[in-house]
Amino acid sequence: MAAPPALQANAMVIKLDSGGDYTVLREGSNDLVCWDARTSRGARSACSASVANLARIQQNRAYNMSGKTADEIRAMREEAEENGTREVSVFGGVYYTLNGADAESANMHITIAVPYATGETLGSFPDQGSYTRAGSWVMEVGTSSAHIMIPGR
Repeated sequence: MAAPPALQANAMVIKLDSGGDYTVLREGSNDLVCWDARTSRGARSACSASVANLARIQQNRAYNMSGKTADEIRAMREEAEENGTREVSVFGGVYYTLNGADAESANMHITIAVPYATGETLGSFPDQGSYTRAGSWVMEVGTSSAHIMIPGR
């Protein structure tokens, strides 16, 4: 459901277990990989425009399904960032996530991975923004999680 319509037919579809291991449900031919991303936070469907991001996707899934609180998960990610075990997304890799209680009310959330980037390294790009107003910005600047946020509807 999160895949751009022009890419859906040729996307790889995987099933992730709670530990991050995956099974390929459908092979793809366009480098897009999609999965059911339901967690306690309500995400429904997600895709990455690069199969090369699978290690990061697996690591995130294991963190998110660990049964830990949001603060504990954040601490796990920060520790992995500090000790160098945090998987890194492909620079420029796009992530599409459809979030909501159901398909009708879901919002599209799009991010573009820019690991270790800052607003300055991207040419004076803002590092603050709004989910409800027009504009994009860099979040988590300077970390492996740095990404350009493109707010949904």
